Amino acid sequence: MKELWVPLSGALAQQRKVETIANNVANANTTAFKKDRAVFKEHLTAYEKGVDVDLPNKEWAPEDFYRTYGAENAHVVVDGTYTNFSQGPIRPTRNPFDLALEGNGFLEVLGPNGIRYTRKGNLSVNLDGEVVTDLGMRILSRVDLPEVGNGKEVIDVVKQIPSPNERVLKLQKGPVTINNQGQLFQSGNLVGQINIVEFADPSILKKEGNSLYINNDSRNVLKSQRKTIVHQGALELSNVNTVEEMSNLIKAHRQLETIQRAIKSYDNMANKAYNEIARF
Repeated sequence: MKELWVPLSGALAQQRKVETIANNVANANTTAFKKDRAVFKEHLTAYEKGVDVDLPNKEWAPEDFYRTYGAENAHVVVDGTYTNFSQGPIRPTRNPFDLALEGNGFLEVLGPNGIRYTRKGNLSVNLDGEVVTDLGMRILSRVDLPEVGNGKEVIDVVKQIPSPNERVLKLQKGPVTINNQGQLFQSGNLVGQINIVEFADPSILKKEGNSLYINNDSRNVLKSQRKTIVHQGALELSNVNTVEEMSNLIKAHRQLETIQRAIKSYDNMANKAYNEIARF
């Protein structure tokens, strides 16, 4: 029964939607978490092959109602998931190493697998005096480079760019003040500036875990003046609306159950057909 693949593909896609929403609910209290959405795509054989739907202009016979036009080969797939980067609520914590970003920017951090980006601002200072995230990833300082042409000057500028390890922010013991531009001050002296990165198209960022992002296109980084505001002593909360997500989860579960009942009906029809044939 080829028709079974239609509800089966729908069940697999719907299961992916349930898992995505469930992950949103599970991270409703995760700092700066951004919710995800699953996008579906339906493949119709009639459309792919350019078949025109032909309704007979006559008195209809029973066989006219069995023209499927390839519908039994239609299937539903997950076209992908996208992340909603809308701003989450900002909550004061009074911890000087808690940072909340207001705007589209991300903190640039250095982890075991290279440079990553995050909006999770639970920071601290390790034993080496390095400013790190709650995952131990080191915060990188800002580097401003002049605009250059396409000649030898490009090579000269590239040679002057410090490596990520050379850009790790370090602090001395003592209180620290961080202004809205991400500049760090100790004893009234500027000791560094956090690199806040904004992207032309955040949707092409690849999500890693629940709070990290990878940018594989250097052209996606905006070089103009950053508009993101840094709030010291505060954290950005998740942008997940728990009530809305729970409602979506219930709907998704019900839709999945409906599809599963359809699959069961096909299975019962197949078993009945096999049993009838076995009698002959």
